[in-house]
Order: sequence, then structure tokens, then C-alpha cells
Amino acid sequence: MSQNSAMLQKDKTLEIKIRHRFSSFELDLAFEAPNGVTALFGRSGAGKTTVINAVAGLLKPDEGRITLNGNTILDTSRSLYQPAHKRNIGYVFQEARLFPHLTVRQNLTFSKRFQRFQTKHSINKPPALKSALNEEDLIELLGLNELLDRRPAALSGGERQRVAIGRALFKKPGLLLLDEPLAALDMQRKSELLPYLERLRDDLEIPMLYVSHAVSEVARLATTIIAINKGRITRQGPAAQLLADPDAFPQLGREEAGAFLKAKLLSHDEADGLSTLAFSGGTLLAPRIEAALGAELRVRIRARDIILARKAPEQTSALNILPAIVQRIGNQQGPIVDVSIRCGEDDILARITRRSLNALELAPGTPCFALLKSITLTRKDIGIHEPRP
Repeated sequence: MSQNSAMLQKDKTLEIKIRHRFSSFELDLAFEAPNGVTALFGRSGAGKTTVINAVAGLLKPDEGRITLNGNTILDTSRSLYQPAHKRNIGYVFQEARLFPHLTVRQNLTFSKRFQRFQTKHSINKPPALKSALNEEDLIELLGLNELLDRRPAALSGGERQRVAIGRALFKKPGLLLLDEPLAALDMQRKSELLPYLERLRDDLEIPMLYVSHAVSEVARLATTIIAINKGRITRQGPAAQLLADPDAFPQLGREEAGAFLKAKLLSHDEADGLSTLAFSGGTLLAPRIEAALGAELRVRIRARDIILARKAPEQTSALNILPAIVQRIGNQQGPIVDVSIRCGEDDILARITRRSLNALELAPGTPCFALLKSITLTRKDIGIHEPRP
């Protein structure tokens, strides 16, 4: 086996192939989920929750095979079915489902009552954690230190979800399932919880299946995207690639469409209240970002916020003028067209009218400039990862 093949084999942490019939449609799909966040994306009723319930052992599909960390937990062709309690999988539901009579600390440690049993009977090994994260590390990672003696009734919705995630991780699972954990939260609570989910993605070396129908969440969190519609996979691949693909829409939704790029916090301009971010295509100016210099950022850029020009404009209010090259042009049948452009090594999606496309004479390989107003780079669209000491 070649080195590349060995690396690919190592990344195939979770492999799924299932088929299940319902009265209204049939679920029939297959995919692989490496370490990181694999987002199962689609409208309600697409079959996303059915998939993770099959992985968790809460639903037995008509046909299928599921392997986790090289261990087979389901194979209907061999009548092999590992029950849920032997799969060593953490599950976070839409609602926190905490025990109301127990404190946060007691809720977190509840699963440890079964840990000895699961260690003895589970076929899946505990996850590999960066820096050997222990329970104290997880509590700190999720920001739960100040909440340990409270009961669920005294917590906000976002705090309850953080406790639910912590409880799922205290059992040291080989896989974490999250079924729309932000769906029941308002925008403020979602914004509070997203950074903690980003920390888990960056600090835990285990696969996570994340069910969502919100492009904004997927753009912030996902490393891999599996788009599902009526029980079938319509698109799949690395998040950065799919989110910048003009042909991925309307499968992923158009209103919130946009790609992301990875950057580092380079400097602050105290006088103007701006921060400079460095990425492969140059630098970006954004409203001040409260993070340490050198922090790694994941910046989401909406397609509707990009203006394209053939020449670098002068005397414009847009502080970000990025040289780019047109990569791909999406469907041109309607009045709106999605255009994928490359800035440095990053692909960004721009949404323009067909009239503008023709007026600018854009085609694959055409040099252009992408204009982006700094104020469009809001805090909710910038994920921050500051490595733990």
C-alpha cells in the first residue's frame, strides 16, 4: 500500500451505507466521514436524522453496513447488529435532555456510571484527543467551570446545550452525533454556542456528524458536507470545495450561500477600530476582532457581498480589493449567476447578475478583482481558534 493510500485509509474513520424504506420515500445513500465535522445538510424530512439514528443504533435499517474506527457495528448481510449501548457513541439532541434534579456536575458525570460497562463491552476505542484532554480539560473547553453547581433550570438554552455536549463527551465516545443542536436557540444563544463547537472540532480528533439545514452553521463548522434530499445524496465533499462551487446551488440554498477561507489575525488598527487578516490571497480588513494576534480564523464570505470588477477601482468605500481569477461559472439560465473565483489558494463564491457577467465578459481564466466591504465581515461569520497552551 502506498503512503497516500495508507493516509486515505486512516482518514476513513466512519463509513456508512444504508437503505431504508418509508411510506413516503426511500433512504438510500453511502458516504465516508473522516475526523472533523461532517455536516448532513438538507431540508426537514430529507432523512438526516434517520442516518444518525441508524449510526447510533436507535434505528435498524432494512439494509446497510456501518463501520467505525475499523470496527463493524452494523452489517445486515451478516445479521450483525451492535446494540446502541455497545457502540460507544455520544449523541446530542435538539433539546439538552438534562436531568432537572441533578446539578451540572452530576449531569456531566452521569454517563460515567456506565463507563466501566461500556469499556468492557464496547467494540469502539475511546477517541484520540489532542493534548490528552481529560475531564477538567473538557469542562474548561466548554466553559462550564462557573456552572458546575447549578441545576438546568438556572441555565440558558445555550448553557444547557454545552452541558449536554459535555455529558456526551464524558463517556469518551469514538464518535459524536449532533442532531441540530442549535435549532431550538435564538440567534444570540446560537452565536454563544458556535465558538464552543468550533473548539471541539479543532481539539477533538474524532468524527462528528452534525445535522443541520442552516448554511450559516455549516459554513462555520463543517469540514465535510453531505447534502441530502429525499433520502439521496445530491452533493458531497470537502466543505471549502462545495461552498465555493457555483453548481452546488440551489441544493445548499442561495440566500445564505458563500464560501470560507482560512486566515490569521495579523494586526490591529486602534485608531480605525479595524483588524488585518492574512490569508493566501493577501490581506483583509475587518471590524476589530477580539483575539490574540496570530489566532487562526475561519472567515465566511457571503456570495451576495462580493462585487466583481475587471479593473482595480479607485476611490471606493470597499477596503478589500482582492486580485482574483475566474474559476467556474454556474447556471446562466436565470437572471442571477454564481461565479467561483480564486484568490491566492482560496476559492470564493460571488453572486452577480447575468447582465454583469456579459458586460464584464467573464469566463474561466479571466483576471478580475473582488471587492468586499469590511463591515460585511461580522463577528458571527468569523470563527476563532486559539490553540490551548
